[in-house]
Amino acid sequence: MLGLTPVERGVLLSDGYGAYGAYVARTGLTHAQCWAHCRREFIEAEQAEPAPVAEALRQFRELYAVEARIRARKLEGPAKLAYRRRHARPLVDTFFAWIEHRFEEHGWLPSNPLTQALAYARKRRAALEVFLDDPDVPIDTNHLERALRPIPLGRRNWLFSWTELGARHIGIVQSLLITCRLHGIDPYVYLVDVLQRVGRHKAAEVAELTPRLWKARFGDQPLGSDLGLAVT
Repeated sequence: MLGLTPVERGVLLSDGYGAYGAYVARTGLTHAQCWAHCRREFIEAEQAEPAPVAEALRQFRELYAVEARIRARKLEGPAKLAYRRRHARPLVDTFFAWIEHRFEEHGWLPSNPLTQALAYARKRRAALEVFLDDPDVPIDTNHLERALRPIPLGRRNWLFSWTELGARHIGIVQSLLITCRLHGIDPYVYLVDVLQRVGRHKAAEVAELTPRLWKARFGDQPLGSDLGLAVT
Protein backbone atom coordinates (compact mmCIF):
# COMPACT_ATOMS: atom_id res chain seq x y z
CA MET A 1 0.00 0.00 0.00
CA LEU A 2 1.24 3.48 -0.82
CA GLY A 3 1.60 5.81 2.16
CA LEU A 4 1.82 9.57 2.43
CA THR A 5 4.99 9.74 4.53
CA PRO A 6 7.81 11.31 2.45
CA VAL A 7 10.73 8.97 1.72
CA GLU A 8 14.18 10.48 1.44
CA ARG A 9 15.38 10.25 -2.19
CA GLY A 10 12.28 8.17 -2.92
CA VAL A 11 11.33 7.46 -6.52
CA LEU A 12 7.98 6.20 -7.76
CA LEU A 13 8.20 4.33 -11.06
CA SER A 14 4.84 4.06 -12.78
CA ASP A 15 2.91 4.07 -16.01
CA GLY A 16 1.16 7.20 -17.21
CA TYR A 17 -1.94 6.91 -15.02
CA GLY A 18 -2.78 10.42 -13.83
CA ALA A 19 -3.38 9.49 -10.18
CA TYR A 20 0.33 8.83 -9.71
CA GLY A 21 1.12 12.44 -10.58
CA ALA A 22 -1.23 13.66 -7.86
CA TYR A 23 0.33 11.19 -5.42
CA VAL A 24 3.91 12.33 -5.97
CA ALA A 25 2.78 15.94 -5.66
CA ARG A 26 1.48 15.15 -2.15
CA THR A 27 4.48 13.11 -1.04
CA GLY A 28 7.39 14.92 -2.68
CA LEU A 29 8.64 11.76 -4.38
CA THR A 30 10.48 11.89 -7.68
CA HIS A 31 8.24 10.55 -10.41
CA ALA A 32 9.83 8.25 -12.99
CA GLN A 33 7.73 6.88 -15.82
CA CYS A 34 7.86 3.80 -17.98
CA TRP A 35 9.38 3.81 -21.48
CA ALA A 36 7.53 0.61 -22.38
CA HIS A 37 4.17 2.32 -21.86
CA CYS A 38 5.40 5.24 -23.94
CA ARG A 39 6.32 2.81 -26.71
CA ARG A 40 2.85 1.25 -26.59
CA GLU A 41 1.31 4.61 -27.41
CA PHE A 42 3.27 4.66 -30.68
CA ILE A 43 2.39 1.05 -31.49
CA GLU A 44 -1.29 1.97 -31.22
CA ALA A 45 -0.67 4.69 -33.85
CA GLU A 46 1.14 2.39 -36.27
CA GLN A 47 -1.84 1.68 -38.52
CA ALA A 48 -2.66 5.38 -38.90
CA GLU A 49 0.90 6.66 -39.43
CA PRO A 50 3.21 3.71 -40.25
CA ALA A 51 6.26 5.67 -41.47
CA PRO A 52 6.81 7.99 -38.48
CA VAL A 53 5.89 5.23 -36.05
CA ALA A 54 8.55 2.99 -37.64
CA GLU A 55 11.11 5.71 -36.96
CA ALA A 56 9.96 6.07 -33.37
CA LEU A 57 10.20 2.31 -32.80
CA ARG A 58 13.70 2.30 -34.27
CA GLN A 59 14.74 4.88 -31.68
CA PHE A 60 13.15 2.84 -28.91
CA ARG A 61 15.18 -0.20 -30.03
CA GLU A 62 18.41 1.79 -29.85
CA LEU A 63 17.60 2.98 -26.34
CA TYR A 64 16.77 -0.52 -25.15
CA ALA A 65 19.96 -1.82 -26.73
CA VAL A 66 21.88 0.41 -24.33
CA GLU A 67 20.10 -1.22 -21.40
CA ALA A 68 20.84 -4.66 -22.83
CA ARG A 69 24.56 -3.85 -22.96
CA ILE A 70 24.43 -2.60 -19.37
CA ARG A 71 22.95 -5.93 -18.27
CA ALA A 72 25.45 -7.91 -20.34
CA ARG A 73 28.36 -6.02 -18.78
CA LYS A 74 26.76 -6.24 -15.31
CA LEU A 75 27.26 -2.54 -14.70
CA GLU A 76 26.00 -1.15 -11.41
CA GLY A 77 26.07 2.12 -9.50
CA PRO A 78 28.36 4.86 -10.86
CA ALA A 79 29.50 2.74 -13.81
CA LYS A 80 25.91 2.15 -14.89
CA LEU A 81 25.07 5.83 -14.45
CA ALA A 82 28.08 6.94 -16.50
CA TYR A 83 27.23 4.48 -19.28
CA ARG A 84 23.64 5.68 -19.43
CA ARG A 85 24.70 9.31 -19.55
CA ARG A 86 27.21 8.62 -22.29
CA HIS A 87 25.12 6.34 -24.50
CA ALA A 88 21.44 6.73 -23.55
CA ARG A 89 21.29 10.47 -22.93
CA PRO A 90 22.08 11.41 -26.58
CA LEU A 91 19.41 8.97 -27.79
CA VAL A 92 16.83 10.45 -25.44
CA ASP A 93 17.71 14.00 -26.52
CA THR A 94 17.41 12.98 -30.17
CA PHE A 95 14.05 11.32 -29.52
CA PHE A 96 12.51 14.40 -27.95
CA ALA A 97 14.02 16.67 -30.61
CA TRP A 98 12.37 14.41 -33.20
CA ILE A 99 9.06 14.78 -31.37
CA GLU A 100 9.29 18.56 -31.45
CA HIS A 101 10.18 18.47 -35.15
CA ARG A 102 7.14 16.33 -35.86
CA PHE A 103 4.88 18.78 -34.09
CA GLU A 104 6.34 21.70 -36.07
CA GLU A 105 6.34 19.92 -39.42
CA HIS A 106 2.85 18.43 -39.34
CA GLY A 107 -0.38 19.96 -38.15
CA TRP A 108 -2.07 16.72 -37.18
CA LEU A 109 -5.41 16.92 -35.47
CA PRO A 110 -5.44 16.22 -31.71
CA SER A 111 -7.52 13.13 -32.44
CA ASN A 112 -4.79 11.65 -34.65
CA PRO A 113 -3.27 8.59 -32.87
CA LEU A 114 0.28 9.74 -33.63
CA THR A 115 -0.45 13.20 -32.24
CA GLN A 116 -1.65 11.55 -29.07
CA ALA A 117 1.48 9.39 -28.84
CA LEU A 118 3.76 12.39 -29.39
CA ALA A 119 1.87 14.43 -26.81
CA TYR A 120 2.02 11.55 -24.33
CA ALA A 121 5.81 11.41 -24.57
CA ARG A 122 6.37 15.17 -24.57
CA LYS A 123 4.18 15.71 -21.51
CA ARG A 124 6.13 13.08 -19.57
CA ARG A 125 9.65 14.00 -20.67
CA ALA A 126 10.96 14.88 -17.20
CA ALA A 127 9.62 11.65 -15.71
CA LEU A 128 10.93 9.56 -18.60
CA GLU A 129 14.41 11.01 -18.10
CA VAL A 130 14.72 10.18 -14.38
CA PHE A 131 16.46 6.87 -15.14
CA LEU A 132 19.34 8.82 -16.75
CA ASP A 133 20.30 10.33 -13.38
CA ASP A 134 19.62 7.40 -11.06
CA PRO A 135 21.18 4.00 -11.76
CA ASP A 136 18.70 2.28 -9.43
CA VAL A 137 15.71 3.35 -11.54
CA PRO A 138 14.75 0.85 -14.27
CA ILE A 139 13.88 2.08 -17.73
CA ASP A 140 10.38 0.57 -17.51
CA THR A 141 7.94 -1.31 -15.28
CA ASN A 142 8.11 -4.59 -17.21
CA HIS A 143 9.80 -6.41 -14.33
CA LEU A 144 6.98 -5.30 -12.02
CA GLU A 145 4.29 -6.40 -14.45
CA ARG A 146 5.92 -9.82 -14.75
CA ALA A 147 6.06 -10.12 -10.96
CA LEU A 148 2.39 -9.16 -10.61
CA ARG A 149 1.20 -11.56 -13.29
CA PRO A 150 0.39 -14.37 -10.80
CA ILE A 151 -2.30 -12.15 -9.28
CA PRO A 152 -4.61 -11.96 -12.32
CA LEU A 153 -3.72 -15.55 -13.26
CA GLY A 154 -4.94 -16.73 -9.87
CA ARG A 155 -7.93 -14.42 -9.54
CA ARG A 156 -10.33 -17.33 -9.18
CA ASN A 157 -8.60 -18.27 -5.95
CA TRP A 158 -9.42 -14.96 -4.34
CA LEU A 159 -12.37 -13.75 -6.38
CA PHE A 160 -14.68 -13.92 -3.36
CA SER A 161 -12.84 -12.38 -0.42
CA TRP A 162 -16.09 -12.15 1.57
CA THR A 163 -15.29 -8.68 2.88
CA GLU A 164 -13.59 -5.57 1.58
CA LEU A 165 -11.12 -5.86 4.47
CA GLY A 166 -10.23 -9.40 3.38
CA ALA A 167 -9.58 -8.22 -0.17
CA ARG A 168 -7.38 -5.42 1.16
CA HIS A 169 -5.35 -7.88 3.22
CA ILE A 170 -4.90 -10.14 0.19
CA GLY A 171 -3.49 -7.14 -1.70
CA ILE A 172 -1.07 -6.36 1.12
CA VAL A 173 0.20 -9.94 1.35
CA GLN A 174 0.60 -10.22 -2.43
CA SER A 175 2.54 -6.94 -2.46
CA LEU A 176 4.85 -8.19 0.28
CA LEU A 177 5.51 -11.49 -1.49
CA ILE A 178 6.28 -9.81 -4.81
CA THR A 179 8.49 -7.18 -3.17
CA CYS A 180 10.45 -9.96 -1.47
CA ARG A 181 11.06 -11.67 -4.80
CA LEU A 182 12.16 -8.40 -6.42
CA HIS A 183 14.79 -8.01 -3.68
CA GLY A 184 15.95 -11.63 -3.81
CA ILE A 185 14.39 -12.53 -0.45
CA ASP A 186 12.81 -15.89 0.30
CA PRO A 187 9.23 -14.87 1.24
CA TYR A 188 8.93 -17.72 3.74
CA VAL A 189 12.11 -16.69 5.56
CA TYR A 190 10.94 -13.08 5.60
CA LEU A 191 7.48 -13.84 6.99
CA VAL A 192 8.79 -16.24 9.64
CA ASP A 193 11.16 -13.54 10.88
CA VAL A 194 8.78 -10.58 10.71
CA LEU A 195 5.83 -12.33 12.34
CA GLN A 196 8.07 -13.08 15.34
CA ARG A 197 9.78 -9.70 15.37
CA VAL A 198 6.83 -7.37 14.85
CA GLY A 199 5.44 -7.73 18.38
CA ARG A 200 8.55 -6.27 20.00
CA HIS A 201 9.67 -3.91 17.25
CA LYS A 202 9.24 -0.18 17.83
CA ALA A 203 6.12 1.09 16.10
CA ALA A 204 7.95 4.24 15.02
CA GLU A 205 10.49 2.08 13.18
CA VAL A 206 8.03 -0.27 11.47
CA ALA A 207 9.41 0.75 8.06
CA GLU A 208 12.49 -1.34 8.92
CA LEU A 209 10.31 -4.43 8.52
CA THR A 210 9.50 -3.71 4.89
CA PRO A 211 11.39 -6.13 2.62
CA ARG A 212 14.09 -3.78 1.30
CA LEU A 213 15.06 -2.38 4.72
CA TRP A 214 14.58 -5.73 6.43
CA LYS A 215 17.09 -7.32 4.06
CA ALA A 216 19.72 -4.70 4.91
CA ARG A 217 19.21 -4.90 8.69
CA PHE A 218 18.02 -8.43 9.49
CA GLY A 219 18.49 -10.46 6.32
CA ASP A 220 21.87 -11.91 7.31
CA GLN A 221 20.52 -13.47 10.52
CA PRO A 222 16.76 -13.93 10.22
CA LEU A 223 14.76 -15.43 13.05
CA GLY A 224 13.87 -19.03 12.42
CA SER A 225 11.10 -21.30 13.65
CA ASP A 226 11.05 -24.85 15.00
CA LEU A 227 8.06 -25.43 12.76
CA GLY A 228 10.33 -25.03 9.75
CA LEU A 229 12.33 -28.10 10.82
CA ALA A 230 9.33 -30.31 10.05
CA VAL A 231 8.95 -28.98 6.51
CA THR A 232 10.39 -31.23 3.77
